[in-house]
Amino acid sequence: MTEDLTVDHLLPAGIALGAGLLGAFLLRLLLRWLAGHADRTRWSGDDVIVAALRTVAPWAAVAGGVAGAAAALPLTRTVQHSVNQVLQVLLIFVATVTAARVVAGLVRTVTTSRSGVAGSATIFVNITRILVLAIGFLVMLQTLGVSIAPMLTALGVGGLAVALALQDTLANLFAGIHILASKTVQPGDYIQLSSGEEGYVEDINWRQTTVRELSNNLVVIPNGQLAKSNMTNFMRPEQRLTVLVQVGVSYDSDLEHVERVTTEVIAEVMTEVGGAVPDHEPAIRFHTFGDSRIGFTVILGVGEFSDQYRIKHEFIKRLHKRYRAEGIRIPSPARTVALQQGAVVLPQQRTGEDPVPLG
Repeated sequence: MTEDLTVDHLLPAGIALGAGLLGAFLLRLLLRWLAGHADRTRWSGDDVIVAALRTVAPWAAVAGGVAGAAAALPLTRTVQHSVNQVLQVLLIFVATVTAARVVAGLVRTVTTSRSGVAGSATIFVNITRILVLAIGFLVMLQTLGVSIAPMLTALGVGGLAVALALQDTLANLFAGIHILASKTVQPGDYIQLSSGEEGYVEDINWRQTTVRELSNNLVVIPNGQLAKSNMTNFMRPEQRLTVLVQVGVSYDSDLEHVERVTTEVIAEVMTEVGGAVPDHEPAIRFHTFGDSRIGFTVILGVGEFSDQYRIKHEFIKRLHKRYRAEGIRIPSPARTVALQQGAVVLPQQRTGEDPVPLG
């Protein structure tokens, strides 16, 4: 100390310290009141911000009180500098942890508010939290007088070496970030890869994507492979889709009657079978004069990909039953093979034409 400690020094120091403690107490009360109001709002981001302020604001008030008390005491310049430096490091540490918590909370709020991303928010939350903590750590070192330029250089060289050694892992990491950011695939989507894997996306983490097949087996696909594969997403741009069922009737059928009966069966299935689309407009398209039948396509609307199997099952059963009741015949393919002594005859359809002999 430069001079003796007296009451004239202790009194303002005590007042400054008491003011800091009182300010911290009042701030906690105020922020508790704000937290109650934030709970009643729809946006969850204000809850994150208020919770973070309840941590950093009281500490800032206490640090301010301690700094004021230290300034009132007759301390040497070295001690005063050390006290101020410790307080700065403490505030930077608290602010860094709080900022990491706020940013991670806001990122989690944004990602979970998007449809289907809730299960994969961790990949973004962890990255943002690490970045904020790393920046705060460098600021603390700079405050303590440690030069961070050599450290940044070493980190750059070391990062390059690590990137070369972990290029597959980093490729999967950035592929996962790209997949989620572009929203081409999200948890809950039904996808099919060109390599044959298909199923519902269960989770997308920093390294891999987990797909649950209809058989309830899990397929683990590296994000890099998923990003490079040709993929069909049956949930985008909308979850509803149409399925095609091929049907054929005999040539002696009344096509107007066939169309009317088939339309009635479609409407019945769309309204009674779970997973169908009740407002789907029945669609029938005749397209082929086949070998033994007139072929047409029935277009059915389904709610999602896995519903098509149950709907097609019910539609075929009911259509077959209705056709039998209406006398509509579904012919089986037929060919005629005529054999003559000393000759092989080409198979012909039952059209009444003479067989064409070979040789």
